[in-house]
Amino acid sequence: MLAPPFLLEDYIPRYQLLNPLQESKKRSEAYVHLGNCKLCPRLCSVNHFQKRGICLVGASVVVNTIAPHFGEEPCLQGHTGGGSIFFSGCNLRCIFCQNHDIAHQENGFHLNPEELAERYIKLQETGNVHDINLVTPEHVVHQIVLSILKAKELGLQLPMVYNTSSFDSLASIELLEGLVDIYLPNFKVWHNSTSKRLLKAENYAEVAMESIIAMHAQVGDLCFTPDGLAKKEGTVKPAALPADARVQTEVRYKEINRPRDMDDDDNWSTTAEFSFDTNRAVLPSWSLPPDHEGAKAALKRRTDRVNAAIENLCVAVNVLAGTAEELTGRWKTKEEESDTFKAALDGKVEEAKRFEALYKEQRAEANRLQEEKRVVEVAKVEAEGERDKLRAEWEKAKERQAMKEAERQKRKEERQARKEQSRKDGK
Repeated sequence: MLAPPFLLEDYIPRYQLLNPLQESKKRSEAYVHLGNCKLCPRLCSVNHFQKRGICLVGASVVVNTIAPHFGEEPCLQGHTGGGSIFFSGCNLRCIFCQNHDIAHQENGFHLNPEELAERYIKLQETGNVHDINLVTPEHVVHQIVLSILKAKELGLQLPMVYNTSSFDSLASIELLEGLVDIYLPNFKVWHNSTSKRLLKAENYAEVAMESIIAMHAQVGDLCFTPDGLAKKEGTVKPAALPADARVQTEVRYKEINRPRDMDDDDNWSTTAEFSFDTNRAVLPSWSLPPDHEGAKAALKRRTDRVNAAIENLCVAVNVLAGTAEELTGRWKTKEEESDTFKAALDGKVEEAKRFEALYKEQRAEANRLQEEKRVVEVAKVEAEGERDKLRAEWEKAKERQAMKEAERQKRKEERQARKEQSRKDGK
């Protein structure tokens, strides 16, 4: 039976606790990164307002599917489903990607942050879902931050789930602080050579470990409400490839509390063991048919070998612990430098505000000039109409003048004729 701190009587989403100053800072940071993107570990510095990066995304997000989803963990989908939003594009290029048509192509419809926030509200009110599940969101963190802040204004009350491949930078996780309730990172591989070959990202393992630890530090362990629904957590989905599973499992249990009641789409179990000598994953016992006694016996023998092999890994685990201590020291050094970074950030926030004010002024000036142009065009049309009217009157007057001239000429000729006739009669 669950008890505090893992049982929550009630839960308020973390974004509801942000004050206006915190919201303003996050909004400004998001806009700054949209213009010079360094949130993704690729650090491509692309200006999303002008072009797309390796993630295939510009200033707006590309969404493939928005719907209640029943394919996640039971504590997330509940009875009415989780409100899943599958984003198109990705900052990885996994050769085994099961969503290749979405992740490696721009396949979906474009939404700006305000429109994305409205979809959250629709999932909440119409879909009656238990949470908002953002699937493959690593490359659109800027837009997600803006959309969550907008959705808060529109009345969103659901926990936010960040369902990621773990290729997130620490800057990205820091920007999400206070906005995400449940982190659901998927750890894939450990060795750089493997990640370079299969994920097209040479530093995946180092980046993923740092980001997962930062995620867990933000939200802590898995917690439920009395209805059995998860409300906050930082838990790894252990979907590492078999060749890397041994290290991933040990590091996961060493750095972060062991996950509770979590599996990966009923394919991998957090309680499954791994065979190190054969370099293959060992299926958990519940996946075997009840009458398969031979398989159960083989599984028992293999599990015994695994447990023995785990003891031999203690040295490796100690080395990893030393590495973790080194990373902790590096992190403390970064914390000491944080004041300088925060001051620079405040300067960027002020600069962003100035740009926003300048943009509003230029927009107002453009609107004024547009209105003047419209007035001038109306006056031009009126003047052309008046000109045509005056031209018609001038033509008529010209015709009348010609008629009068012809009449005068006729009378003149008649007078000349009469005079000529008079002279003839006098003679």
